[in-house]
Amino acid sequence: MKQKKIMFILGTRPEAIKLAPLIKEFSKLSNFQVSVCSTGQHKKMLDQVLSVFKINPTHQLKVMNKNQTLAGLTSKLTKKIDALLIYEKPDLIFVQGDTTTAFIGALSAFYHKIKVAHIEAGLRSYNKYSPFPEDINRVLISKLADFHFCPTDVAIKNLQKENIRKNIFKVGNTVIDALLLILKEMDTKTERIISEKFNFLDLSRKVILTTGHRRESFGQPFKEICYALKEIAIEYKDVQFIYPVHLNPQVQKPVYDILKNLKNVFLIEPIAYQELIWLINKSYFVLTDSGGIQEEAPSLGKPVLVMREVTERTEGIKAGNAILVGTSKEKIVASINKLLVDKKQYQRMSKAKNPYGDGKASKRIFNIVKNYFELLKNK
Repeated sequence: MKQKKIMFILGTRPEAIKLAPLIKEFSKLSNFQVSVCSTGQHKKMLDQVLSVFKINPTHQLKVMNKNQTLAGLTSKLTKKIDALLIYEKPDLIFVQGDTTTAFIGALSAFYHKIKVAHIEAGLRSYNKYSPFPEDINRVLISKLADFHFCPTDVAIKNLQKENIRKNIFKVGNTVIDALLLILKEMDTKTERIISEKFNFLDLSRKVILTTGHRRESFGQPFKEICYALKEIAIEYKDVQFIYPVHLNPQVQKPVYDILKNLKNVFLIEPIAYQELIWLINKSYFVLTDSGGIQEEAPSLGKPVLVMREVTERTEGIKAGNAILVGTSKEKIVASINKLLVDKKQYQRMSKAKNPYGDGKASKRIFNIVKNYFELLKNK
């Protein structure tokens, strides 16, 4: 079979994590000419992940500017990705999830009649402003995509409700592939280095990993989250919170203003992916608004409290891995309190089966795409 040109377009840390095992899978065989386009939507955190997985982007678009608007980012991405596709002429592009990079990648490919494969297709919150702009990005990508690689049955049903029925495949979530790959490669030396970095934590006490960065929570909701953490930290002085603080100024300001002087709250810079996995593994439970962590933590038996009003990852809520706690101070405080003291609830959540996959999603996707091109050749 003549080499087919496959391009992966990514711009943020979660996209890199979830596409990395797939990039590696396609790079194993000479059937495909693989290129990776990094838009640099989140430059620093993205580069960390690519380094971990030993992936060197073929193209660097460097679109990020400080305090950039969505309209400005969309305009810049459209122009640069369009020029790249004219130059490269790939046979198929992969986009992942719900970012502006993913949406514009799919839209630009559509303009050039290039096939689009959407990884993690079919997630919906049915609230166009939460997550914002991600839920609408997903809907629009689904209208443009030629292949829909869904993590769960729920995702498939969501697409079918929108009358999307062709080339839909249940494959699991590639984030589990990435997680298992990192765990497999984390040797004693790496674990020792990470452990030394976080030696300020007393691992004989409970540790709660906390992350927060969602755009729809900026402003008062984010302050509510921080005040909830402050109240719990003051009440439970033996519990440690570790919070890798997102670089966005609208996250940094409330977090540092409200939490910086608490002795059992450790505010740190964004961390590498191996360090995140290590911290999840060492945590008692996780407090987050991240999509990926909702999928990763259950694989390690860690309950998740989701600080969002809605989530497109309803499977974890239904399975019992996670609880949607919203962004009000009172509800977050009550939920943390209950999980800290109610051992039966903790056991139920920590032992619930992870609904997001078995670590073989990338192989399934590779085989589907490979078979597609073989069928085309034989027609």
